Order: sequence, then C-alpha cells, then structure tokens
Amino acid sequence: MNNQYRGYRDLRVYQLSYALAMEIFRETKKFPREELYSLTDQIRRASRAVPALIAEAWKKRRYVKAFVSKLSDSYTESGETEVWLDFSLDCEYMPKHRHDYYRQRYDEVNKMLFSMMERPERFCHSS
Repeated sequence: MNNQYRGYRDLRVYQLSYALAMEIFRETKKFPREELYSLTDQIRRASRAVPALIAEAWKKRRYVKAFVSKLSDSYTESGETEVWLDFSLDCEYMPKHRHDYYRQRYDEVNKMLFSMMERPERFCHSS
C-alpha cells in the first residue's frame, strides 16, 4: 500500500469531488424554486454521493473487490451528476461556461476513479 495516503481526505479525487459538490450546492441555490424537489435535489444528491462513496471505498480497502465496487458506484454517481448538469444547461439554469467547467472537472474525477479501479493495489492493504 502506498504510505503517502493517511486517509481518504488525502486523495486528490476526494478533494476535487467534494469541492465540486460544494460548488454545485452553491450554484443550485440560483435554480428556480419549482425545481427544489426535482433537479436541484437530484444534482445535489448525486454530486455529494461521489466523495461519500470514495470515503466508503477507502474504509473497505482491506478487500480489493469491495474497494473497487464502491469506486465503481462513485463513478456511476459522477455520471449521473453529469446528466443533471446537462439538464441544468438545457433548462437554462446554468450558463454554458459553468457547464463546461463542471464537465472538465468531472472528466478529471472520472479519470482518477478509473485509474484507482484499474490499480487498486496502490491503495489497498496487502493480505
């Protein structure tokens, strides 16, 4: 196991996904009130699930398959977040430059998650 990581908060992918979830929270405060229990709630939930599942994966890193499974769930939630971002753009709740920014940042998150799933031994305890 790579000793440079003391916990999930040390992971760049966690830091980035957490920061993005907070940015989305602030951004969605501007969404119309009628979207509160639909688009606003969905995008906030999905974006928050990404770092939460990374934390869960970290706690399961003793078991490689469980670690990878939780990272896969995080990757899935990232994809869902991207769909809600597309709806936010197409419903004209978010300007294109913000949508482009989020797409670029979630591409980074996805690449890091995929890399971790491809090389879990870098993060997991050895048996």
